[in-house]
Amino acid sequence: MSNALWNDPLYRQTVYLVVGVLSLVGIGLFPFRNKNTHTQAHWASLKSWLFAAPILMGLCGLPAPWPQIILTLIAMWGAKVFFQMIGMYHRSNFVWATYIGIIGLSFAIQVDNEWLYNLAPMMFLGAICLIPIIRNSPKHMIQYLALTLMCFSFIGWAFMHLGWIWKLDRGPYMVIYLIILTEVCDNMSLLISRHVGKIKMFSRLTPRRNLEAMVIAVALTIGLAWGMRHLLPVRTEVYWIAAGTVAALGGSLGDLVLSVIRRDLGIKDVGPFIIGRGDLLTIMDRLIFVAPIFYYVMWFLQSQYMA
Repeated sequence: MSNALWNDPLYRQTVYLVVGVLSLVGIGLFPFRNKNTHTQAHWASLKSWLFAAPILMGLCGLPAPWPQIILTLIAMWGAKVFFQMIGMYHRSNFVWATYIGIIGLSFAIQVDNEWLYNLAPMMFLGAICLIPIIRNSPKHMIQYLALTLMCFSFIGWAFMHLGWIWKLDRGPYMVIYLIILTEVCDNMSLLISRHVGKIKMFSRLTPRRNLEAMVIAVALTIGLAWGMRHLLPVRTEVYWIAAGTVAALGGSLGDLVLSVIRRDLGIKDVGPFIIGRGDLLTIMDRLIFVAPIFYYVMWFLQSQYMA
């Protein structure tokens, strides 16, 4: 257990800070929890985070390779939810191919082979193209191939970049930093949209959100990025501004992409209701673009400013 992140005093302080802030917000919200449906929803989300945050941060504090194993299991669970959502879960050949592909991505991260990792989507496409040939069945295979590749690319390749971020200097702290920023931006955008703003940019995709609230949420997220900059490898402006911007805008893009799929299918949630609202993909969608963009931005900044 000597390499466990929990042994680092900064990590313990971060855990105490997150749980403490959640507790203070909970104390402030408690008297208003049943005031209306909006406060009930916020209270449900907060209660779930009070339960989930210590568990998640406790798991992140385990020694290697457990954080990587947990990340892999989350990605596989997300893939399962995706296949359930699109009605392909019964197509076990494509489902298991995706699971195996995600495990392959995890292996590439574990052995620090970025070349293999970036080649994986093309290798995966070639592998799943063999499925209709082996099955000797062309029916609906174009749709199956396209949706399976989408699942692997978003829920596998993109999301699993959190594993690469974890391996950067102060990587575990940056993963926590990202999760906090994306969740705060999402919740603030929803909260502010109920009271401020009229311009609906994507009314057919996210009717509850508006431009004015999004701008305010992005500004607050960048402000929070400054407030938590001690979790970054360097505290200079370029780092926390880049991190806050990527988390806010990239997270919003991921949310919109999954909204397109959900609206097209005419569904909202699939699987267990977790962390206050939505299924697992509701939590993962904001990271599918944030993780790879953030990784390459941080890699570039570290190569330029820490050489």
